[in-house]
Amino acid sequence: MKLLSSQDWQAHAGKFIALWTDAQYAYALYQPAELVATPLVEGAYPALRHKGAAWFQRLAHDGYGHNAIGAADTRPAIEHFRSADGTAPWPEFASPGGEGVHQVAVGPIHAAIIEPGHFRFSLRGEEVLKLEARLGYSHKGTLALMRGKSPRLAARFAARISGDATVAHSIAFAHAAEAALGMTPPPRAVYLRAIMAELERLANHGSDIGAIAGDAGFSFLDARFALHREVLCEAARAAFGHRLMMDMVIPGGVAGDMSSGGAAAILAALLALESELPGLTRVFEDYASLQDRVVGTGVVSPALAAAYAAGGFTGRAAGQNHDARVSPGYAPYEHFGLEVPVEQDGDVAARIRIRLAEMTESIRLIRDMLANLPDTVIAMAPPSGSGSGLGVAESFRGPVWHWLRIEAGAISDAFAADASTLQWPLVEFAAATGILADFPLINKSINASYSGVDL
Repeated sequence: MKLLSSQDWQAHAGKFIALWTDAQYAYALYQPAELVATPLVEGAYPALRHKGAAWFQRLAHDGYGHNAIGAADTRPAIEHFRSADGTAPWPEFASPGGEGVHQVAVGPIHAAIIEPGHFRFSLRGEEVLKLEARLGYSHKGTLALMRGKSPRLAARFAARISGDATVAHSIAFAHAAEAALGMTPPPRAVYLRAIMAELERLANHGSDIGAIAGDAGFSFLDARFALHREVLCEAARAAFGHRLMMDMVIPGGVAGDMSSGGAAAILAALLALESELPGLTRVFEDYASLQDRVVGTGVVSPALAAAYAAGGFTGRAAGQNHDARVSPGYAPYEHFGLEVPVEQDGDVAARIRIRLAEMTESIRLIRDMLANLPDTVIAMAPPSGSGSGLGVAESFRGPVWHWLRIEAGAISDAFAADASTLQWPLVEFAAATGILADFPLINKSINASYSGVDL
């Protein structure tokens, strides 16, 4: 970590990833893994000018009372109905001026099983002029629950930051704890973690592609990809005892070894998916009515993606080639020649194509890792030490980061940054490139996590 003056803090250049505060400092993280800090002065610090910093600064204010001096966006992040003087005003949603402009409110309560989030659309006819998303309705206090606990106990909270990325968050948390305590997990555990992470990526990419097609009226793709997700989840259960592999990754290794029939179950699921994937891809590419709904819809330009340092398939569909498995990188991916697909169009169709390419690569990675699985122990006990550490893992959405301070074996402070934090603003921009009826496709194609930003 580099300590900066307030002037150097504001002037620091780079691709911004995250910001958080503790009792003494404000911290900022830049790609690939550069951590800088500046002292708090009477609970305040200079606001950063990076576009992605707004949500983090709002969260630091609501969660810790720390003010970003000069911040342009001072809306609440989680305290939507409470102002500084303790009153509870109704939130205001600014609308573009002009004749015929009206607003449509969606949420925060949605149909089906989905977390709360409010979307306020400003429309002229069906054209979306502006979208404002408000999140943080189910503030869980996850980071506070980690404090005072050992890394092994706190790992359960990291695993529940966003359930669809439970493996990735668990790996990032474990990496942070291991860095703080000077640990190196056993090679077998490292490979098993990566196998689980790639299974998680496959299951989510497939189900999301199907859901996008379902929103466009193509129930066939939705049904087939849902079936393959089910097969993958059952293979995960057979191999690791849990369909989502929750609580399997722990600081120091993994909580249990793969079952005796686990590799066979995984390989069978991969074969079934791989056999049908070319046909499903052709359906996506060949049906003109489906292409009409996704091509040119929900565009995130390369310039916008770069300004927000967008990761994952959202960034890679818009010209960004960053992947945390490569840079800063972590084991065991350096042994497997990871290919990172990149496109430029930045629309729903490009995000689907990136996902399809990543699915093919994940199938290859899992097979290669299973074929080269080391024969070592699977875990080691974390020592009762002190230190601070930063950890990252590439979730199916993009990089997730965890930072921990450990004192005498217990966590004294923690922070986590999901890839969604830099992607929710892109949902707002992408929505304003289309019509209201396209929003379900746009929203699902990015699939930012509500829970992942509600810490």
